[in-house]
Amino acid sequence: QVQLVESGGGLVQAGDSLGLSCAASGIRISSKTMAWFRRAPGKQRLLVAVSNSGGTTNYVDSVKGRFTISRDNAKNTVYLQMNSLKPEDTAVYYCAASEPWTTRYDYWGQGTQVTVSP
Repeated sequence: QVQLVESGGGLVQAGDSLGLSCAASGIRISSKTMAWFRRAPGKQRLLVAVSNSGGTTNYVDSVKGRFTISRDNAKNTVYLQMNSLKPEDTAVYYCAASEPWTTRYDYWGQGTQVTVSP
């Protein structure tokens, strides 16, 4: 059974930093594309950051220079370091995994709430 378990969300102030973790079981992330999505209230789900199995990363423009996705394949864990947080970063953040040859994400975590106060 595949599980992705996010942790690290919380309430912070604008300008603060926060780190999220996604611990995977049942799959080896070393062979997967791993991503962080977020869904803000009243908005569609947004792909925030992607890390492919070869080490390439990509970010949505609104978080470039502030967020960093990384992975520790030995720990089977993906991270999202978020710096200079803004109120508009408030959302539920989800970890997801896909096979490297597709953009369909088959595995999802339960989500962790990040709230940034002004």
